[in-house]
Amino acid sequence: MNILIVHAHPEPLSLNGALKDFAVRHLKAAGHAVQVSDLYAMQWKAALDAGDSLDGAADERYDAARDSRRAYDGGRQSADIVLEQEKLRWADTVILQFPLWWFSMPAILKGWVDRVYANGFAYGVG
Repeated sequence: MNILIVHAHPEPLSLNGALKDFAVRHLKAAGHAVQVSDLYAMQWKAALDAGDSLDGAADERYDAARDSRRAYDGGRQSADIVLEQEKLRWADTVILQFPLWWFSMPAILKGWVDRVYANGFAYGVG
């Protein structure tokens, strides 16, 4: 099985870092292929904005859903988004590994979801 682990903790020596390392070791030992997107190590840009399209905003006013769709359909998304979407296409299973901060996921992981699950890729397809 192909497994993608999306890891969102700034400290590699934290409990979350240890849990990620444990999962990678044991999944590989069980014969699975594993890729890790370590968002802090990647210096992932969390903010969804016009820079996610190589062409910028379509109009004077940025519209996240419309501009995301235009960039996806035109093959004009930023390279970091395309790489993460390729990992998702490859994966049979996705593990989101993160601490609960203020009753939710860290902003960097929320930004990963916002940017990678683009209009045309993850929604607006039906």
